[in-house]
Amino acid sequence: MTSTDSSDSAAQKDPAKDAAKAPAKDPWDLPDVSGLVVGVLGGTGPQGKGLAYRLAKAGQKVIVGSRAAERAEAAASEIGHGVEGADNAGTARRSDVVIVAVPWEGHGKTLESLREELAGKLVVDCVNPLGFDKKGAYALKPEEGSAAEQAAALLPDSRVAAAFHHLSAVLLQDPETDEIDTDVMVLGEERADVEIVQALAGRIPGMRGVFSGRLRNAHQVESLVANLISVNRRYKAHAGLRVTDV
Repeated sequence: MTSTDSSDSAAQKDPAKDAAKAPAKDPWDLPDVSGLVVGVLGGTGPQGKGLAYRLAKAGQKVIVGSRAAERAEAAASEIGHGVEGADNAGTARRSDVVIVAVPWEGHGKTLESLREELAGKLVVDCVNPLGFDKKGAYALKPEEGSAAEQAAALLPDSRVAAAFHHLSAVLLQDPETDEIDTDVMVLGEERADVEIVQALAGRIPGMRGVFSGRLRNAHQVESLVANLISVNRRYKAHAGLRVTDV
């Protein structure tokens, strides 16, 4: 057989094989996550408390964590909707999915101390490394590239995703706000994990989770918060994001 014959043969399609191909997966066909327990590390802070409130209000089982169990229990009582409080280690152990909403300054030490408890868990990092000076907020770049990549480096036995960066803590905690009008950019290495996070975001009315790349792209997503802070200050707003045409 000549090289031309070989090329022609390879180019021919096998109708039987084509017929057996599964149809492309609908990117909006997301899993049922209603039975998952969601832990929020940093659940006594504004963003963590707001996320816990919204997820619990949507029917999710939520545990908020803090370094001190008493503070977490007080925050859980304030949030209501069946939310429980525990120390960070207890929250990590009892949860299927753990959202990291701690201050950037304590991010590394917190995760390093919980490596064992977070093993095998899906960890969703929403921390934004930011600095502030007279000109306003600006992005910091961790040695690993981003907060999410730092989390992945510190938690080799966990599955790390990144999401929930661009949400207004004020709106999240406001009981008069029925819907949060925003998209959530979700980044991760495994499609199944990303889809779990997308589905969790979608449980909150008005919110939608959109796949936005691998963890190596987390830095610019985290950094964009500095721009939103500038928007909010200029326009006295609680700005979010919408991704068009998807």
